[in-house]
Amino acid sequence: MSTFNWICNIFLIICNIAILHLISCSTSFSSDPHNQQQLDRVSKLPGQNFNVSFAHYAGYVTVNKESGRALFYWFFEADDENPSSKPLVLWLNGGCSSIAYGLAEEIGPFHVEKDGKNLYLNPYSWNKAANILFLDSPVGVGFSYSNTSSDLLSNGDKRTAADNLEFLLKWFERFPQYKGRDFYITGESYAGHYVPQLSQAIVGNALTDDFHDHLGVFQFMWSVGMISDQTFKQLNIVCDFQSFVHTSENCVKALEIADHEVGDIDMYSIFTPSCTANFSSLNHPWRRKSVGLLRRAYDPCTEQHSTVYFNLPEVQEALHVRTTNSPSKWETCNDMVNENWKDSPRSVLNVYCELLHTGLRIWIFSGDHGCCNSVTSTGTALMLLNFQQLARGALVGGWTQEYEGLTFVTVRGAGHEVPLHKPKQALTLIKSYLSGQSMPKLELVSDL
Repeated sequence: MSTFNWICNIFLIICNIAILHLISCSTSFSSDPHNQQQLDRVSKLPGQNFNVSFAHYAGYVTVNKESGRALFYWFFEADDENPSSKPLVLWLNGGCSSIAYGLAEEIGPFHVEKDGKNLYLNPYSWNKAANILFLDSPVGVGFSYSNTSSDLLSNGDKRTAADNLEFLLKWFERFPQYKGRDFYITGESYAGHYVPQLSQAIVGNALTDDFHDHLGVFQFMWSVGMISDQTFKQLNIVCDFQSFVHTSENCVKALEIADHEVGDIDMYSIFTPSCTANFSSLNHPWRRKSVGLLRRAYDPCTEQHSTVYFNLPEVQEALHVRTTNSPSKWETCNDMVNENWKDSPRSVLNVYCELLHTGLRIWIFSGDHGCCNSVTSTGTALMLLNFQQLARGALVGGWTQEYEGLTFVTVRGAGHEVPLHKPKQALTLIKSYLSGQSMPKLELVSDL
């Protein structure tokens, strides 16, 4: 991975997953919300050689008519006989497409085969616990677009929160049956900004902290022997108190040295193989579990498979993608958006405090094998909140720290994308959170 990409990834992976609980206050288009809902319904996708019992919808919601900003969504009803009894969960990926990561390789019901043309069912999809709404945000990410090219150069935290709120208001008009439903916001990576900022916008009108994320990443890299003592000291000196968004020249040089020392290691999951042309030789065939479910071995190339699949014209047609507006080539992340990010507060810990004081529940969870936004980064930042610790529990698959209104959960053996590496544990986690229960100990014994 090039030095620039590594720095960019550090920016994207600002915090792990934060989940907040709130109570909710296409090529074809119809001005009638109910008709538009039906136009957005997806029948059967290319490469879907199986049937499903749940309905799903994909399309666009315009969040700014003047500039022509439109956000792409993909919504899955709960895989349940009575989906109306289940809550609604919004998933956001930070800086990249939620379709690419959250849906296609983590918590979505459909994952992409290695050939990039076929799909298979994810037995640990979160739509087994809730109705799941994936949103590509901000404009310029995934299939989301703007008719005003300058919008891609002027994205930032404030406008993203405003656009996401506008999306939700209009989406609920299109899907009125979900008004009044218990509503949860969850996300990954730089969504550690998106999630609390959107929640704040809703109730008031896991990058949680840049400085401590810097310290935590450097400490994690050094503690597992990825960088030398000298580089560790230099990083702490020249990158001290800096934002990952706007990094000094000296800090960039130190990061280049660290990048060289790290070598060909997946920074998101340091103990799993990186995606290479020869990785297929490392793969194992399908393995049948005693519970009767089929599960594939971990594949580090899932992003490449998704890139092939979502660039297929027949797939875009099935998802009602506006090909004349969205980028000519679908990509998981948009460097233009990330390189021109305008506003990014150094910390959102104050927002978490504000939300907790309103009575909202917050869970933050982290894989302990991810270097970017490591356990040390998130844990150090949370200590600044000075909340009274109510309980601390050791789990076979990790540990938890419970504070008043906030819970921090680690998942042992998982990288940055927890549901990718530990899907069963991640499903247990969201079920526990939605039910208002602490994490069970025995559920995490089975390490699939």
